[in-house]
Amino acid sequence: MKVSGFTIVRNAIRYDYPVVESITSILPLCDEFVVSVGDSDDETMELIRSIQSPKIRIIYSTWDDTLRQGGQVLARETNKAFEYVAADSDWVFYIQADEVIHEKYHDVIREAMQKYARDPSVEGLLFNYTHFYGSYSCVGNSRKWYRKEIRIIRKDKSIQSYRDAQGFRKDGRKLKVKPIDAHVYHYGWVKSPEAQQAKQQTFQKLWHDDAWVKEHVRTATEYDYSIIDSVAEFSGTHPAVMQERLAQYNWSFTYDPSKKKIGLKNSILAFVEKLTGWRIGEYRNYNVR
Repeated sequence: MKVSGFTIVRNAIRYDYPVVESITSILPLCDEFVVSVGDSDDETMELIRSIQSPKIRIIYSTWDDTLRQGGQVLARETNKAFEYVAADSDWVFYIQADEVIHEKYHDVIREAMQKYARDPSVEGLLFNYTHFYGSYSCVGNSRKWYRKEIRIIRKDKSIQSYRDAQGFRKDGRKLKVKPIDAHVYHYGWVKSPEAQQAKQQTFQKLWHDDAWVKEHVRTATEYDYSIIDSVAEFSGTHPAVMQERLAQYNWSFTYDPSKKKIGLKNSILAFVEKLTGWRIGEYRNYNVR
């Protein structure tokens, strides 16, 4: 069984992406790893080159900054990087630059890939998500956070990144997937308030024009983490590759998990979900077999 990994990244230092941790968290599961480095205003290329692994292959890409709708430039860059993955790979592990896999899930992931490697009816593997917010001890737990997404797919030219690169489609249809008991730890909302604000002011331009950004993204030097609707305390452990970042945590975020800002309708929906596990109206970019 051959496994390739790949990711895309741009301005990782400027916007404080844990891309080194992201890549190294799944390197033990991969035979090769393709990193597409976009044209950056910082030393992202040097950062990626500093990862000492013969598995890593770096490519350079120029992003089309005129694509300002729906995050489509992210899907385009993901598809471009996917083309560089070895053609004889059985599985391709896609990970975003702010996602990290805990080493405790390695065996589960490896076993699932081995189990379904020769079953062509399984086109991808579905992961659970843990979204950290504000600090490394809080996770977002409202309906705004997606609970699952595909991160391992077949090496198949008919599979393409979908919309803003959150998931994948095959010839325009949803992939047939098997869920696995492993989580992706998403750290995109854990960075200094200064870095988060800078990211939001730039990142929203991948979805919207300047007028929308001016109206909806507040002008400030620091991001206001207090605007979150609901969080819960995280009681688990973080991946080993994240320990240095945890030690560097140097800002304050406090939130009372008992205080929610979700309104009556969402409170009722959250109660139903807690009681039954069913998230009413949940968007699912996949078909579970």
